Amino acid sequence: MMGGMALARGWKALMVCAVGVYLVSLDVTVVNIAFPAISRDFSEASRGFLAWALSGYNVAFAAALLTAGRLADRFGRKRIFFVGITVFSLASMACGLAPSAGFLIAARVVQALGGALVLPSSLALVLPEFPPNRRSAAIGVWGAVGGLAAATGPSLGSVVVDSLGWRWVFFLNVPLCVAAWVFGRGILRESREANASGWPDLLGALMASGAVGLIVLAIVQGDEWGYASGRTIGAALTGVVLIPLFLLRCSRQQSPVLDLALLRERYFAVANSASLLFSLGFFAMLFVNVQYLVGVWQYSVVGAGLAMTPGPLFAAATAAPAGRLADRYGHRVVIVPGTILFAAGMALLSLRIDPDPNYWAVMFPSSILTGIGVGLSISTLGSAANAFLPPTRFAMGSAFSSTCRQIGAALGFAAAVSLLGTPGRADAQGAFERTWAILTGVILLSGLVMLLFYRRPASAPEPDVAVLPGSSTIPSVGVAT
Repeated sequence: MMGGMALARGWKALMVCAVGVYLVSLDVTVVNIAFPAISRDFSEASRGFLAWALSGYNVAFAAALLTAGRLADRFGRKRIFFVGITVFSLASMACGLAPSAGFLIAARVVQALGGALVLPSSLALVLPEFPPNRRSAAIGVWGAVGGLAAATGPSLGSVVVDSLGWRWVFFLNVPLCVAAWVFGRGILRESREANASGWPDLLGALMASGAVGLIVLAIVQGDEWGYASGRTIGAALTGVVLIPLFLLRCSRQQSPVLDLALLRERYFAVANSASLLFSLGFFAMLFVNVQYLVGVWQYSVVGAGLAMTPGPLFAAATAAPAGRLADRYGHRVVIVPGTILFAAGMALLSLRIDPDPNYWAVMFPSSILTGIGVGLSISTLGSAANAFLPPTRFAMGSAFSSTCRQIGAALGFAAAVSLLGTPGRADAQGAFERTWAILTGVILLSGLVMLLFYRRPASAPEPDVAVLPGSSTIPSVGVAT
């Protein structure tokens, strides 16, 4: 009875945190659809300058995640979650009211900082509410919400922009933030690192933010600046040089931004590496599919968004059962088939799609395959990395995993832009087919990394048992994990 009540509380906490995760993740992609309308309203600004409304959010969000996770450990996960929700809500209102392009860009950066506070603290609030052998299911839902938000950004954004205008993309965040605040105050329980005192290592935080921010900046702006330009190479090299300096700093601090012991845990390092690869393929696919529907099949923006809806729906329906399967049988048993299904969906596009629209014959079944693959894989990769962490490292681990996903997303967008180039109508088809084929290989590589190198920690609790209808309780410990 008491266990059931505890789990019920856990699911309530998950629902509250999921609202924050959805909004933060949605705003990574939804503004892409609003960009043409924003450009019309701020016609005095160049498109290159306005693009910082997109790039600024992605760069600031990725750069701040690790520091946000450390702040949550030190000052309390519940406190930081609500600070993040408040900042995100106020910045969303400011975005919607923006009188100029410069104001909008500044508000987007502040919005990203609020989102960075929300994401790692939210998972750190949820996981202690579940026993270790049930955490994969919880992370499955948590991760599915983020993936669903990113995937539904184009379709939801197109409907909102078309019916209400681009400013409502931001205004609609506010009531949902208020709802999370009101319901979360009585449900979420405060927790923090017991032995932490004083501020986290500020120099280390600046180095981490600078390293991630500069690398993501080079990736995001590489297409506009030129990948061989001095600015792109300079930003990327500076970010790369900062990484070993940051790691050296962490090794000498009592309260480092990143506990290097996490990187020595095989399960954590392998799952996050695979997650980066999977995110690269997933976010690149979202961009490529929209470009194909609009540019080759001549769909409207709204039509393209709606055409991509089946994938997110199947992903959402699959994610929670995938988490329960991972709890019972182990993460590899779920993730590897997921990557194969996702790759099959993209291979179908590469081999069978035709310039003449054939949505129901090719794009729709591909969406089902990739959707199920995403549902099985993306959130289960998160649970493979974080489900076995000690409670004191939930926020830090979640922040690192989110950073890997953001870098993967930025790499995916840059790779897609580079692979597609700017082909004319005559050679566009070949460019898209080659891009889907390459992304198929990237996704299969992420599954291969998990298959060959992932091992659950020896100290982890055994997987839950599988109870089959009409049979005895059958332990699932013999299945490879």
